[in-house]
Amino acid sequence: MTALAVTRATVARVFRDRTALFFMVLLPVAIIVVIGVTVSGFDQFRVGLVPAARTGPVARELVSGLTGAPGLRTRTYDSAADARTALRRAELDAVVVVPDGLDAAVRDGRQVTVPVLVEPSGSAGHAAVSSVSAVVAGHAARLQAAAFAAGETGRSFDDALALARDTDRAASPITVRGETVNGRSDYLPLGYSYSTPTMLVLFVFINALAGGAAIVQTRRTGVYARALAAPVSARSLVLGETIAYLLLALVQSLLIVAIGALAFDVDWGDPLAAGVLVAVWALVGTGAGVLAGALFRTPEQVHAIGPALGIGLGMLGGCMWPLALVPDWLRTVGYAVPHAWAVEAWTTLLSRNGDLAAILRDLGVLAAFAAVLLTLASVFLRRRLTAGSGT
Repeated sequence: MTALAVTRATVARVFRDRTALFFMVLLPVAIIVVIGVTVSGFDQFRVGLVPAARTGPVARELVSGLTGAPGLRTRTYDSAADARTALRRAELDAVVVVPDGLDAAVRDGRQVTVPVLVEPSGSAGHAAVSSVSAVVAGHAARLQAAAFAAGETGRSFDDALALARDTDRAASPITVRGETVNGRSDYLPLGYSYSTPTMLVLFVFINALAGGAAIVQTRRTGVYARALAAPVSARSLVLGETIAYLLLALVQSLLIVAIGALAFDVDWGDPLAAGVLVAVWALVGTGAGVLAGALFRTPEQVHAIGPALGIGLGMLGGCMWPLALVPDWLRTVGYAVPHAWAVEAWTTLLSRNGDLAAILRDLGVLAAFAAVLLTLASVFLRRRLTAGSGT
C-alpha cells in the first residue's frame, strides 16, 4: 500500500504541474495532429482537371468520375496553361485535359483521346496515369454500351446512356483482389499510418526521459529524505515512482492510439499484439525515465540532454525514416537501440498483417531492454535515496 500511495502522490503532482502536463500530453498530441492533417491524402495522386470549354453530359460525367475516384485528389483549373504551370512546380502529379467537343464526337461514333500530362521524370505521374486510365476506361465502357443499345433498339443516345448508367449501378461488379503470398514490406503504410506509430515510439520515450527531471527535483528538495524518515522503505519509494511513470507512459500511449484511430482512421493491426507492444514500450520508456532521474544531478541537465538524446536515438532507430533506406552498417547500428525493434514490430503489424506470434522476437528484445533499464534505474535510485545526500 505504501508504494501505491507514492504512486498516487506522484501522479497527482504531475497533473497539477501545468508545464509538465503540457509537455507530456498536450504538445505530443498537438504535433501528431498537425502531422496527421499535413499528410492527409498523401496516399492519393494529385491530379489537375481542365474541363472542356463546351461541356455536355458525357464530359460532365467524366469529370465527376475523376473527382470521385478514391485514389485521386483533384483540383480544377480554368486553363491548360495554369495546370501545366502547377505541374512544372510539382504541385500536381498529372493533368487531365478534357477535350472540346467530347459529347459530339461520342455521339458521332468517333474515337476520342483524353490527354494526360505528366513530367518526364516524375514516377508518381506515371503511376497516376494508371489510376486515371482506369476511370476513363470505365467511362468508355458505359459509352460503348450506350452506343450499342442505341443502335440495336433505336433509342436516342441519351436514353441509351441513361439505361447504361442504371444497369451499371444495378449490376454487381466483379472485383479483383491482389494478394502477395508471403509478402513482406519494410515500410510502414503511407500517410498518417506512417507518422503515428513512429511518433508514439518517439514521444513516449522522450517524455519519459523528461519526466526524470521531476525525480531529480524531488530528490533535491528533500522530499525523499523526509519520506524515508517515516516508515517508508527506499524500495517502496522506487516501486511507487516506477509505477507512476509507467501509468503516465500508458496514458500518453493510449491517447495517441485513440486520436489516430478516431480522428484519422489509423488501423493499429491486431488488437492483442498492439496492446502488448504499447505496454512493453511503456516499460522501456519508464526504465529510461527513472534511470535519468537517478543519474542526473539537476533538472536542467535532464531538460538539456534528455530531449536531444531521445531524438538522436529515435533518428538512429528509424522513427524519422525507414531503416531500409539507410546503409547496411547504419542499419546494424540502429538495431542497437530499442526504437528500431519497436518500429520493426509496428511495421510487422501494420504492413505485414502480423499478429502477436509474428512480433514475439521484437517483444523479447524490447522486454530485455526494459528489464535492463528498470534494473539499473532501481539500483541507482535506491543508492541515491539511501546515500542520504538528496543530490
